[in-house]
Amino acid sequence: MKIADFELGKGKTFIVAELSANHNGSLEIACKTIEAAARAGANAIKLQTYRADTITLNSNSDDFKIKGGTLWDNISYYELYDKAHTPWHWHEKLQQVAYDNGLIFFSSPFDKTAVDFLEKLNVPAYKIASFEINDIPLIEYTASFGKPVIISTGVAYKQEIDDAVAACRNKGNNNIILLKCTSSYPAPLNEANIKMIEKLSVDYNCLTGLSDHTLNNMTAVLSVAVGACMVEKHFILDKSINSADNAFSLDEKEFKKFVEDIKMAETILGNVSYEISPSSYKGRSFMRSLYAVENIEKGETFTYNNIGSYRPNLGISPKYEKEIIGKKAKENIKKYSPINNDLIESGE
Repeated sequence: MKIADFELGKGKTFIVAELSANHNGSLEIACKTIEAAARAGANAIKLQTYRADTITLNSNSDDFKIKGGTLWDNISYYELYDKAHTPWHWHEKLQQVAYDNGLIFFSSPFDKTAVDFLEKLNVPAYKIASFEINDIPLIEYTASFGKPVIISTGVAYKQEIDDAVAACRNKGNNNIILLKCTSSYPAPLNEANIKMIEKLSVDYNCLTGLSDHTLNNMTAVLSVAVGACMVEKHFILDKSINSADNAFSLDEKEFKKFVEDIKMAETILGNVSYEISPSSYKGRSFMRSLYAVENIEKGETFTYNNIGSYRPNLGISPKYEKEIIGKKAKENIKKYSPINNDLIESGE
């Protein structure tokens, strides 16, 4: 599967920097953030495309106040999303900045009007946020355009994941990537459960990845080891920016290390092959082989007393010892010389 010119599932991790609310209402900060993400080694920048009134209702009733020990407790949903949203008239400019810096640009739509808007920008993929996984009409509409659909599973029961995947496939779209996600900000390590990345891949026969809200790089590195083809992390230009997401976002220096650690994991994982690596091949000289442990005269019989298995590996493999015993030396062999085929008579 490809997202723009990046082919997923071929050993290189698709590393996505999530802009989210980290522009803090400034187009200039948003542009500089995208430039910094490119310098840090991201493959793509992802936005969130909504307005406060497309994601919630403008009500001050208690039902619409955020609770539960989050970073945003006691403010209304509308207040949060009104502050955090990325203005739609910025998108085209931000897309161009991304392209100018070699980044793939895509977004999370939160309603059908956002999908229509992003289609006009010809984004190469869509991300369904964790909290929208139960919005089957939105997923069906998004999938109907045939582009890769990335779905975070953070708050979903299995049946809801089933429904979301079925919604894509019912529209003839099998370009699905499921992301393991812990929808807590920041996410505790004991709830990362990245073993689920492989489980999701097996159960749904699709590519899988990680939407990472932890405060370390280890989660992402281990996710690559268990099959993640994509890793997403919130990115911020400067940790001093008082955005809604700054507490769990990486700055340029941190994200660069994040990318380096993922690439190191890719290198360490390597390929599935019984071929010996070049550096290991050099070590074959330390293997054992057969040697003369006494002077052996021409015509003398090889016995367990005059040959044996020793390092280095300059003679015949010890596995042939039984075949050689009882045969005769074709010529004189000095003590401590390796035994090679040209020293053995082919007869008895």
